[in-house]
Amino acid sequence: MAAQPAQVRLQGTQLIGAALFLGLANFMVVLDTTIANVSVPHIAGGLAVSPSQGTWVITSYSVAEAITVPLTGWLVQRFGAVKVFTAAMLGFGLFSFLCGLAPSFGVLVALRVLQGLSGGPIMPTSQTLLLSIFPRDKGAQAIGLWSMTTVVAPIAGPILGGIISDTIGWSWIFFINIPVALGVALGGYVMLRSQETATRRVPVDFVGLGLLVLWVGALQIMLDKGKELEWFASTTIVSLSVVAAIGFVSFLIWELTAENPIVNLKIFRHTGFAVGVLTISVTFGTYFASIVLIPLWLQTSMGYTATWAGYASSLTGVAALIFSPIVARLLSKIDARALVSSGVACMAIIAVWRSHLTTDASFWAISLTYLAQGFCMPFFFVSATSMTLSAVLPEETASAAGLSNFLRASGAAFATSLMTTFWDNTATARRSDLVTRLNDLPATLSQLTAHGLTPDQATRQVDRLVQMQAVMLSTNQMFFGTAILFVIAASVVWLAPKTRRAGGMSAGGH
Repeated sequence: MAAQPAQVRLQGTQLIGAALFLGLANFMVVLDTTIANVSVPHIAGGLAVSPSQGTWVITSYSVAEAITVPLTGWLVQRFGAVKVFTAAMLGFGLFSFLCGLAPSFGVLVALRVLQGLSGGPIMPTSQTLLLSIFPRDKGAQAIGLWSMTTVVAPIAGPILGGIISDTIGWSWIFFINIPVALGVALGGYVMLRSQETATRRVPVDFVGLGLLVLWVGALQIMLDKGKELEWFASTTIVSLSVVAAIGFVSFLIWELTAENPIVNLKIFRHTGFAVGVLTISVTFGTYFASIVLIPLWLQTSMGYTATWAGYASSLTGVAALIFSPIVARLLSKIDARALVSSGVACMAIIAVWRSHLTTDASFWAISLTYLAQGFCMPFFFVSATSMTLSAVLPEETASAAGLSNFLRASGAAFATSLMTTFWDNTATARRSDLVTRLNDLPATLSQLTAHGLTPDQATRQVDRLVQMQAVMLSTNQMFFGTAILFVIAASVVWLAPKTRRAGGMSAGGH
């Protein structure tokens, strides 16, 4: 999916303007993966669903976006990178507008799917164009810009989402995309049309695409509906699991034997790519699930508003903004495996730190964990992406980038569904344990009524405290589980061979 050399090289203000448009597009589409995180309780309450069901707004978008990414290479070859980028931005703006008008939760989820399908090509096409308009000796600047928008946007999302949801309503987390999408689509097209890539007619693997949608969709619905339908006690869940399994096996067989596969699975022959993708999927999935869980915990149990839940995460963006370009420069001097491993190990330490939080944790105690995470994240994300794409042949970079992004986004969606389910189930189990351990409940209720509470108020007070502690214990357990996954990922990355060439991202992959 590499762009052909530009016939007219952009310079000066034109280059800066085009880079800003592309960076803003990437920032917006990544922002939309997390802007709904802190808004889930608002959306769930407004549309009469549970908070755990409300997370479908996040996972439906992530899965849909992931499904579109493997198609980006074909779309660019058929229509050109600039046209695909422009059309994707316009579609993203349209479905953002419709999401804000959604009359029911089911309609909102369906529109989020369409929004994700539109947003999928934006990241790889924006990066391809960004790298193509910069001179080769300025490639590090392009990498730094891309890295900053990719790492900082997920942190800015909860802040904006919280402020908007608490002040003017959750619909506006979608409406704010409209002027940005329109401005970037029109401005970007005007500035970049001279940089259009060569096109040719390329057959599309409709069977492979259908199987991809089938098994990913069935698996995601199974994960989202599992708790509600009591998992494998439900014939629906059993049926979905069978469809996902058969669809996945069929997808593998077809893609490995098709003449023009939509996903080039043969690039897994590169050990560095296979290990890198595994590390990215596990680490980013675990990280993303945790940044979905924390706002839910803060709002449903700790009494935070959506705005303050967003503020708690803001310090991550500060450190990530500073260290992303620094890590990009370090890649030419330090083994990428060491950078990745140190970043993921750092995230494991933070997860252990969070597993010891209590219901008395202050705002700053929680915020400091985010600040530390902002330091760790660029070492993992920037280095792992470069290491993964550096492991493949230059002509395989586009396919490798699409597959890596697909697995990363799918991992985030699957991990979010699993973690929210485990979180709910564990909280229920811990609540039952705490209730059985209450010492002399009648005496406790008598003491509370003696202090002026009615019997009903006293009962509700005890119930609230028990529930709050149960959720805290469940949250701690989730954090400790993420720490274990981070340790595994930090170790697995060393199975990859040493990077053959630095700056694999400069080849135009995402």
